[in-house]
Amino acid sequence: MTNTAVSALPAYRCTILPEWIDYNGHLSEAFYVLVFGFATDQVMDRLGMGEAYRQSTGNSLYTVEAHVRYLAETGLGAELTVTTQIVGGGAKKLHLAHEMLSAGKLIATEELLALHVDQGSGRSSAFPPPVLENISRYRAGLDDEAPDWIGRTVSS
Repeated sequence: MTNTAVSALPAYRCTILPEWIDYNGHLSEAFYVLVFGFATDQVMDRLGMGEAYRQSTGNSLYTVEAHVRYLAETGLGAELTVTTQIVGGGAKKLHLAHEMLSAGKLIATEELLALHVDQGSGRSSAFPPPVLENISRYRAGLDDEAPDWIGRTVSS
């Protein structure tokens, strides 16, 4: 059973476009990841790592691992909602759990591990205090509420 507890982070919403549809008439797998990427961008903005931050600091968030589960199909024109929970982190890393819903039904999840990177050197760097404070604020009270699908491995 999935825990769909919603963090204080706002949901990302979009509508499936014609170019996102595959030869079977469903949302193509690459576009699930695109939508999750847009949701991650929104989280970055909310945490204080938006465009102005990236330009002024030369730092950004880089995905180093992601695990997507495709649970159900959806099609053209469907409204998607992605809720995001910060399930972990550290001085240089952020662990996110995205859940994608269509018509109130869970259709996909993505677990993502990202590193804060100095784009000039290509090396990971510590989050500045304001970003760490935002991460802590959005994690407050969620320690025992990580979705049950976090940390799974791919197996047959």
